[in-house]
Amino acid sequence: MNRHGSEHTNSSAAPTVTDDVTQDAVVIVPGIMGSELYDTVARKTVWGLSGVSWLLKAWTRPKGLEPLRLTPEELEGRTTRIKATQLMRHSSWTPYLQGLEPYTDLIAAVRGCVADPAAVLEFPYDWRLPVAVNGHLLARAARRHLTAWRRHPAHDTARRNRVDERPARLVFVAHSMGGLVTRAALDATYDGALADDTRAVLTLGTPFHGAVKAAAILSTGRGTPVPLPHRQLQSVSATMPGLHDLLPHYACLIDGRNARRLTPGDVAGIGGDADLAQAAVEFQEKQANVRLPGHWAVAGTNQATMQSLTIRDGVVHPHHHGVRQHTNGDFIRDPRGGLRFYDVKGDGTVYKDSAAVGPAVTPLPLQHGAVASDRVALKAVAEVLRDDEHLGPPQGAPGCGLDVPDLVDVGAAWDITLSGVNSLAGLRCEIADVTGRNPRVLRAGWGDGHIRARTTVDAPGLYRVTVRTPDGHAVTQLVLAGEPGAVREVE
Repeated sequence: MNRHGSEHTNSSAAPTVTDDVTQDAVVIVPGIMGSELYDTVARKTVWGLSGVSWLLKAWTRPKGLEPLRLTPEELEGRTTRIKATQLMRHSSWTPYLQGLEPYTDLIAAVRGCVADPAAVLEFPYDWRLPVAVNGHLLARAARRHLTAWRRHPAHDTARRNRVDERPARLVFVAHSMGGLVTRAALDATYDGALADDTRAVLTLGTPFHGAVKAAAILSTGRGTPVPLPHRQLQSVSATMPGLHDLLPHYACLIDGRNARRLTPGDVAGIGGDADLAQAAVEFQEKQANVRLPGHWAVAGTNQATMQSLTIRDGVVHPHHHGVRQHTNGDFIRDPRGGLRFYDVKGDGTVYKDSAAVGPAVTPLPLQHGAVASDRVALKAVAEVLRDDEHLGPPQGAPGCGLDVPDLVDVGAAWDITLSGVNSLAGLRCEIADVTGRNPRVLRAGWGDGHIRARTTVDAPGLYRVTVRTPDGHAVTQLVLAGEPGAVREVE
């Protein structure tokens, strides 16, 4: 034996290095609209087909999303019509939520950290349904997955190379709504031992306190013209328990000199369903004490994000600021007794304080749809899976904020607005179609106190705007472009 303790006698022989992979079973839980849905009656995919042409048809044709509307039978619990088949494998788009990046990079990152592909469970679910329903299904699926993995030959080999050679436990990696579904699954009502069999939960942009955008989606915009895609989304969302589960349940409604939570009556008044809203409130109260073992939250930051709202004549008017409270529950006020407002930003959909829940939080300057695909976020996923100490994001300036329209007309000029940066030096802004073909570098300049870039696109499709900052961060967002007639405003 040599002085380093190696047992090989040939000093020139290289030591055997064991792969740093976990013996645990991993479950990937996507966010809202992150699972492909198949209609078993009509025998066709109703959400998640590949190709920009399908997106344009779904959003710009009247009743293009009608198959997503919940039927009376589904609202009563008979939910066999729609089957979730897989996690989204390509970029998608929806009004308000904007660009939805595929889960392929996240899946690849997780598979690189496990002993065998059999250790990974992808959990697609029907995101239209209540979080409680999907949580129950996830609890059952996770238990089956852990049991099967512990019986797999690769599991026993992997545990022999790990500290204490312990058997596998579960690690949940959840994006957006998937974090709420995971929390529901860990409710002891479903499986009393599941939390004890879970080592860690990593949430990526999960709205634990809800999102004002959910209220904006439900708002009908009475008396004002609304683009057809937005109108379609509102119409089908009004029947979705899952969307109501995302409504904010903090004091977000500015009501005169006070702020309060939304009531079921408020939700019905803006175009939602009072019964679904009441069920969401009751469910949220039950979830308040459910613990997430080893919870680590990745929260998007620095992006302009809806944080509060007012309601006038049944129309939601969102605001990029919100109120704060003292530890005794009183609101922070100015010397005249008026509410003080704060802008804590977020990921463009979920404001930071809603996602940054738990003892361990990694803030990253990302848009909501990219939280589960960014390289730094994936590094955090890998470190949690491998049990390493997570050192957080790179040091330095935290990227920048990116604000783009969700829907644009072909041939019409539109603005890309950056925030959180005070110099053009080192910035690079470009646009390309979603396949990455024909990228164009855009010239940025100052306008109205912000750095902006103006551009047009000459063909319908899905486009990705990318901004790279000197600190090494890349912030992206997807934009859907359609012919002017196809995205017309309707009363």
